[in-house]
Amino acid sequence: MAINKTINKRTNTHGAMRNCIEYVLRQDKTNELFTCVTGPYCHDEINYDLVYRTFLEEKKLWDKDSGRMYAHNIISWHKDEQITPEQALEFGKEFAENWFSGFQTLVAVHKDKDHIHCHLVTNSVSYEDGRKLHNTKKDLERMKQLTNQMCRERGLSVAEKGKHFDGSQIEKGEVIAWSKDKYNLFRQQVKDSFVADCAMAVLKAMENCISKEKFIEKMKQFGWNVNWSEKRKHITFQNQDGKKVRDSNLSKTFHLDISKEGLENEFNGNYERIRAEAERTNGSDEELAVYYRQVEVACEGAGRKRVTERDELQVRNQKMNEFIQKFQERTHKLKMEKQNLFFENHEMQDEIRKLNDEIHRLTTELSETQKLNQSLQKNNDDLRNRNGLKSRSEQEQLEEEIKDVRDQNAKLQIQVNKSSVQAVDEAYRKQKEAEKQLQSLKYQAEQNRKIAEKEVQKLKKRIKLQSEKINEIKFFCGIGYIVAFVLSACLVKMCFL
Repeated sequence: MAINKTINKRTNTHGAMRNCIEYVLRQDKTNELFTCVTGPYCHDEINYDLVYRTFLEEKKLWDKDSGRMYAHNIISWHKDEQITPEQALEFGKEFAENWFSGFQTLVAVHKDKDHIHCHLVTNSVSYEDGRKLHNTKKDLERMKQLTNQMCRERGLSVAEKGKHFDGSQIEKGEVIAWSKDKYNLFRQQVKDSFVADCAMAVLKAMENCISKEKFIEKMKQFGWNVNWSEKRKHITFQNQDGKKVRDSNLSKTFHLDISKEGLENEFNGNYERIRAEAERTNGSDEELAVYYRQVEVACEGAGRKRVTERDELQVRNQKMNEFIQKFQERTHKLKMEKQNLFFENHEMQDEIRKLNDEIHRLTTELSETQKLNQSLQKNNDDLRNRNGLKSRSEQEQLEEEIKDVRDQNAKLQIQVNKSSVQAVDEAYRKQKEAEKQLQSLKYQAEQNRKIAEKEVQKLKKRIKLQSEKINEIKFFCGIGYIVAFVLSACLVKMCFL
């Protein structure tokens, strides 16, 4: 019996990936004989440092060294399962190659416990096309189915719901827990466990409830709030201390059918039981009323005998009337409850009718999808015949070759894209440098222009000063010339005298 469990811990750091790989390859838990790596691995030995660097190099090659770093799965076998470490390693390797195809996976078998278990640590980036690893809830269910199929092929036992490893039936209410600590808690300290308290409260509330609303109201009386929403798959119970318990946890731990469907089936059963009891009660009340009427008639006939007997009969008659009145009130109350149940049943029938319509719609869509798949298969066969392929094996071989070519083209395209990106970056860098040089030249030209303007201003000032000096010299020279002329005229006149 193999259990495949996905470890959902924080996996988005290099340290977490390195620590996980180091733990899986510890020498006190495994040795190199029971370890392997699927996918490209160029080293002769397997140790945590080499595996870690190999995973890291693949991430950096595709430029996806962020987000989720790895996936960690554990495949465990029961302690009584007849399986060897070599077989466990082969099982884990085959599972990794099928499920994690295209991803590097470290497979290591641990035999340090009383049961053999296999660890699988998978790189989150594919070495084929660089895609990231993603698993949905449906993928986890298919993972479980693949594990069971591989067990059947090897003649190993397969886990069955509601049964132990030896095939014996799990009793209702028996504690079942995959965690050893959790199992001991429930086996030794059930009274102190809030999970056990929740289970006891649910069992008490289920006893006579006939509707979801009554169940929620009773759980509140026991100190538990119920989150029952149509948008959520599971029911969540929360006590006054804020501790929460999910219905699936109660079902797995105590082997009880505590789910939406299981509780509604229980409500329907309680409703049918109460209705049958009400019908029986109504019949008994009618018979009792007939008997009382007969007693009244007998009392009236006996009243003719003696007054004392008549008085005694009147007292008895009064008591009977009171008794009849009480039963009539009870009958009326039961009829009102029956009417309420009828209305609730009518609403439930409407919901069932809606569900049937939805099922019919889904069935129609499924039928159309199947027809479409058949049409596509037929077209595929026609295309294969037109291409001259004689068998499906030849087509698969051709598809493998096409896939290889596509992978090579994808890698070449990535390299071309990287080269293009580098060329664009280089051109952008040169453009930036040219822009910087142009800005520098503009700044230098502006500075030279300002210096030239200053020099022109200085030169203009000098020319202006020199012009003013020349004008002054001309003025004085004119005056001197006039004075000389006058003096010469005076001298000539004196000579004639």
